Amino acid sequence: MKFTVDWLKQYIDFDYIPQDLADRLTMAGLEVDAVTELFTDLKDVKIAKILSANPHPDADRLQVCEVEVGDEVKTIVCGAPNARAGLVTAVALPGCVLPGNFKIKKGKIRGQVSEGMLCSTKELQLADDADGIIELEDGLVSGTSFNEAMGLADTLIEVDLTPNRPDCASVIGTAREVAGMCGAKLKHPVDPGQLPELTASDAFSVQVVDDVLCPRYVARRMTGVTVAPSPWWLQKRLLGVGLRPINNVVDATNFVMYEYGQPMHGFDLGKLAGQKIIVRPAQEGETITTLDGGERELNPSMLVIADAKKAVAVAGVMGGSNSEIDDATTEILLESACFNAVSVRKTARNLNIGTDASYRFERGVDPELAPIAMQRLVAILEDISGGTVDAGGIDLASGVSDPGEYSLRVGRTNEILGTSLSLEAMRDYLLGIEMTVREIDGDTLGVTPPSFRIDIEREADLVEEIARLFGYNEVGTTLPVVPMSFASQDPKRILKKKVTDVLISQSCYEAINYSFVSPLHADYLGLPEDHEWRKQVALLNPLTEEQSVMRCSLLPGLLENVRRNINHQNTDIRLFETGKVFRPKASGQQPAEELRLAVVLSGKRFGHATPLYFGQDSLDIFDAKGIAQSVLSELRLEQVVEVIGDQGEAYNGSQHIRLEADGALVGTVSHFNPECLKRFGIKQDVYYVDLSLDVLVSLTGSAKQFTSLPKYPSVQRDIAIVVAKSVASADVVALIRERKEKNMQSVELFDVYEGEMLLKGLNLWRYLLPTGLRNKH
Repeated sequence: MKFTVDWLKQYIDFDYIPQDLADRLTMAGLEVDAVTELFTDLKDVKIAKILSANPHPDADRLQVCEVEVGDEVKTIVCGAPNARAGLVTAVALPGCVLPGNFKIKKGKIRGQVSEGMLCSTKELQLADDADGIIELEDGLVSGTSFNEAMGLADTLIEVDLTPNRPDCASVIGTAREVAGMCGAKLKHPVDPGQLPELTASDAFSVQVVDDVLCPRYVARRMTGVTVAPSPWWLQKRLLGVGLRPINNVVDATNFVMYEYGQPMHGFDLGKLAGQKIIVRPAQEGETITTLDGGERELNPSMLVIADAKKAVAVAGVMGGSNSEIDDATTEILLESACFNAVSVRKTARNLNIGTDASYRFERGVDPELAPIAMQRLVAILEDISGGTVDAGGIDLASGVSDPGEYSLRVGRTNEILGTSLSLEAMRDYLLGIEMTVREIDGDTLGVTPPSFRIDIEREADLVEEIARLFGYNEVGTTLPVVPMSFASQDPKRILKKKVTDVLISQSCYEAINYSFVSPLHADYLGLPEDHEWRKQVALLNPLTEEQSVMRCSLLPGLLENVRRNINHQNTDIRLFETGKVFRPKASGQQPAEELRLAVVLSGKRFGHATPLYFGQDSLDIFDAKGIAQSVLSELRLEQVVEVIGDQGEAYNGSQHIRLEADGALVGTVSHFNPECLKRFGIKQDVYYVDLSLDVLVSLTGSAKQFTSLPKYPSVQRDIAIVVAKSVASADVVALIRERKEKNMQSVELFDVYEGEMLLKGLNLWRYLLPTGLRNKH
């Protein structure tokens, strides 16, 4: 968005210098990209008056002019056909550098001395017209600076707007922000309370097919229009922001667009078939030649302005050449509309067209602005074109909705900003940017944002407005208060990470399976009909039959992983999974969830290691037991004990170990029987560990204890004990640990031997055992 400081001062009184104004706008959230002095390359151009213009003696198309420049009279040779005595114009004297780095020098033209150059608007880069030298008002004093005399001494400020501030894409919008900062009153060119009522017109008709795509459309007719060059005040405003003047009608629409942020358009009413405007989606394959000369192919996703026969403009983007205003136009139809931002953005992108109008519509134009901008435009055109506007007109506003009210808590605002502003101060700030404010109570304001502030959606947006207007630099700097405490962590997450680390150190790989499984898993495991796992949670809308129930155990999914690995010739397997299993509850209730850990082992003990060095030993129940002990040891759960002799589930083999803590089942260590494995398509032994992490997390591990290093080296004792086959090694180890010998640190089983050389019989076994163990068994 571009504007000049002088143009801004037409609507707000302030005494900021340009750079100070730019800094304040930046701190208010309107980032200023550039501050540029305008027309500095014309600073040496002067006002001159031609005293006489005589034909050149040696050239038919040249004149020798005597030119008054202040107190001096210069002789200048000029070829402009409009050079004449008494004409006030612009002169560039020797040493002056014009735009384009064109340096003026004193010289001779066909033998006549020329002490400068009389300038045209093209040479001054003010217009494309080069038919003659510039003609100025008679009252200008010769010798004065051209920039000062013509009011060109100004400063251009360019603002990089964020997409949420379309209200500032205009000079008045920016002036409103300045008014909020300095507390001055904004001067409106049009009083919104004095707008004419536009209900109908006998000269034309307007139809809007979709009021979502076009919430508002205002149209008025002007007759007796004379298309001509714009007056200097209008040209100067447009030149200041980088626009080339075209004619009075087009220039007026551009001026109002920059002034109010409302894109405007004018149609030659005589070129509209049926004197009708229809705002509709384009037809498939429909084409239009736009004002830039390009032929555009349209589609139904694009909104167009059409007459009774054809499209005459691309809505919100660019007009068509088939309805363009030209020098012969006397009757015009003026348009001031609001189009859907998303629709305009897609259309402009698809057509690869970017215009000042689409820039504003893409960000959102206030629908309440359309009749105000229309009133401003007709007032200007009546003044500069000689036309007369019809008393009637059309204003279709069925798509316009009323803005809502938001509460602003004064105490909460001060708490967020670290300020101590009063309710009255906040109210005045918001009133300064044209918000409607009422006092709800001593600490709350009811704020209704104006329709042009589409970015205000909640209380936090109002707090931001207070901060902007108060000044971000004025908000004090404080250090945040951070409590010296550590956020509590989920104990299950911590347990899961510890278990995962232990299993990875045991060369296990983690598997992640779906919670949705096949109902046939219970049959594959060989479970009896009354088993609790037969009660499954069925899905209402399963993806497939093989994923129609929620799993009751992690083991079937891991067995399918084992089968898949074996089928791919990976027979040495160590997999684990941590996840939830689900048990149905009463009707209408969510299923119960339990977090569990399952490990499966199959194949060789040393996996892919070289057989020459590591052998070909297969995994067995002791490997599974060792993994379970590693997990329990890491968690320091000494209260978990092994129970031998339980027959286990229907899918278990003969080797089965229960893990219990205070009588509660923690998990099992076992292997699958051949029938179960056959149903899963597996032909080699599989051992497993199945633990409840929910139970483990409820147990308290023993505290870490630190003791001094022993004075003496450790001593290892190998003790051979002969027992019957029915005696579990775990019972023997537990009995030894129960004695809690002072110097005993650990007891481990390191070898088992069975053979004919051992003494047979229970009596001899009892004779060899210590008394305590003998009495127990």
